[in-house]
Amino acid sequence: MSIPTYSKQRRHVLSSLSSIPVAIAASDVLAGTPYLPPGTVASARLETLPGKRPMIKRSYRPPNYETPLAALGTEITPADQFFVRWHLSVIPEIHPKDYQLNLSSDHNDRSLKFSLADLQRQFEPVEITAVCQCSGARRGLSDPHVAGVEWGYGAVSNARWKGVRLRDVLRHFGIDASTIEVAFWGEDRGPLDVTPRFVKSLPTYKAMDDQTILAFEMNGKPIPHWNGAPVRLIVPGWTATYWMKQISHIQCLQSPSKSFWMTSAYRLTKDKFPGDDRFITQANDKTVAVTEMVVNSLITNIADGQSVHVNQPLMIQGVAWDGGSGIDSVEVSVDDGKTWQPAAVAKAESRYSFHCYSATVTPQTLGLHALRVRALSNGGQKQPEALVFNPAGYHNNVWHRVEVTVV
Repeated sequence: MSIPTYSKQRRHVLSSLSSIPVAIAASDVLAGTPYLPPGTVASARLETLPGKRPMIKRSYRPPNYETPLAALGTEITPADQFFVRWHLSVIPEIHPKDYQLNLSSDHNDRSLKFSLADLQRQFEPVEITAVCQCSGARRGLSDPHVAGVEWGYGAVSNARWKGVRLRDVLRHFGIDASTIEVAFWGEDRGPLDVTPRFVKSLPTYKAMDDQTILAFEMNGKPIPHWNGAPVRLIVPGWTATYWMKQISHIQCLQSPSKSFWMTSAYRLTKDKFPGDDRFITQANDKTVAVTEMVVNSLITNIADGQSVHVNQPLMIQGVAWDGGSGIDSVEVSVDDGKTWQPAAVAKAESRYSFHCYSATVTPQTLGLHALRVRALSNGGQKQPEALVFNPAGYHNNVWHRVEVTVV
């Protein structure tokens, strides 16, 4: 099957971009992430991509930039600081007027095409607030060290997404009962033709969920180029590997996808995490596909190494999230998890959103103190104290730890 390309695109390789380094020490860039391997810390730079404010660079080709912790302190992440994650380095800029979405099936000859204007005109618009998080968020904190993009805490962001329901488009196309998966192609490519195209699939039930959308707006404006314009897939509750950017082709499948990115990448040992059974057609005797996010939380208003005053109230603020059940409670600690106190959790825009929390503590002794935060989901998931290790570094959701000096 041939996949369409664009004749009017201007392809970009990151080495040709004018990213602007900002003169700042790596230790300042990585405030709040003291446990990254030394090489990861040394290579971090605070840089800007066109249209973005300074972010933490993890790699140039492909572009991978994480959001500074301070920018994650509100429910909605600003679009110009929303983290950037690509798998392949050749990324076209697609003008909205040139955009085309192609639909097909592997078990009949039906096909259909939509322009961006077609999608916006023919289907009911919907909006959802949902967290987007890389499956490998916090991979750089794995112990022992594992290979991959060495993310710190910032490979996660939250936005309001506007688009159309994927199920409405699929029904218009004529999806039938024999479809067991729906596959998606992005327009990013590798530098060589032999590089596997980035192709992901969803089980049909998830593709037909009324929360799964084809989005063309983010926080009230067109999705930025670096975050997948003109159209990207939004799969609330599931990790960002399924949130395909620059979608150009959708195909209904009668048999499981054999894409490298499904059968080899983004796999976990079976029964390792909650939600392992969410993608049955991609499971085998030993491994399953990564699917939904696990419960997690962050301290966002206090930097690692910061000085605070003894016997003075200290406000701890941040965000918590999970795979869609919502957050039941958040607790904070000033003694590295020996004792805990509850935080106030604000009402969120949706169960898939960041849930902002706050708590006031009073350090009563001088010296080094380790602040901790942990969350409990409405589904009963608790953050663990110790890492649930896996060789790919997925689902790192240990209690966030920030050290402060009490003076």
